[in-house]
Amino acid sequence: MGSQQPIPLPLHFFSSHLFLLLSLTSMTPTPTPTPESKPATSPLRCFGGSLVAGGIAVLFYFLTKSIALAFALRPISFDNRITYNIAVAFRTLIVGMSTMGTGVFGLAAVGLMGLGIQLVIQKFTAKSDSSS
Repeated sequence: MGSQQPIPLPLHFFSSHLFLLLSLTSMTPTPTPTPESKPATSPLRCFGGSLVAGGIAVLFYFLTKSIALAFALRPISFDNRITYNIAVAFRTLIVGMSTMGTGVFGLAAVGLMGLGIQLVIQKFTAKSDSSS
């Protein structure tokens, strides 16, 4: 059991990583987007986005519900304690990720709805200020 020698890496391993590093740090600056190219935020876009995000949140909710029901109806039956713990952790991870998707898209829907309402209110107050 002598000392182990490190395994030499092939030369192309380093050259491909060096090429990637050099291509990521190019000397040409990235163009900054101009304000004119950015689409304007409108209440219609906000309400449409809220509707889409809310629909995805509902789909994630039904997915979470069906996954949790399937896991509840099929109990884990392992004799080995480590295998049992891994199965429980995996089930928790799956349900947690689905629940997180529901929450993220639900909050995005609520936020976009709030932004749309705020834009509508701002348009009405701007019209009433300019007319008086």
